[in-house]
Amino acid sequence: MGLFTSRQFDTLNELFLVQLEDLYDAEHRLTKALPKMADAADSAELKEAFRSHLQETEGHVRRLEQIFSLLDMEPERDSCDAMKGLISEGDDFVSAKGDPAVLDAALIASAQRVEHYEMAGYGTARALANQLGMQRAADLLQETLDEEGAADKKLTRIAESYANVASPQA
Repeated sequence: MGLFTSRQFDTLNELFLVQLEDLYDAEHRLTKALPKMADAADSAELKEAFRSHLQETEGHVRRLEQIFSLLDMEPERDSCDAMKGLISEGDDFVSAKGDPAVLDAALIASAQRVEHYEMAGYGTARALANQLGMQRAADLLQETLDEEGAADKKLTRIAESYANVASPQA
């Protein structure tokens, strides 16, 4: 969904649905990007973090499908231009050459941008679910939000313990 759109939103329900469709598309895109990032990473710990997050991301897709089911709707994807851009930027690092520790730091930076985008999206969707009185949906969204926050913290820890320390400074 583009930032400037000619769509019309008259209810929070409509907005909530579009947010879910955007997240659903974003998570599907991420399931294809994470294996490439894992393959490109040099650090065994970073490779494992990407692989582990792939499993979580597949769970995020299933949670979104549960929410669509709660709404008696079939899951649909609304093209997430933001995730397309974030993944495209990350692809630059996946295919880059150079010092492995520096490239790992770049992959971490790219992944953290993705995590922050997802946290913003899930936080918004959870707030809408709460406003709409959809407690089960809000709880499911909170579970994913918690996992995204944990993934971000894990990436920070890896960056501070390995990648950024091992990288050449000049």
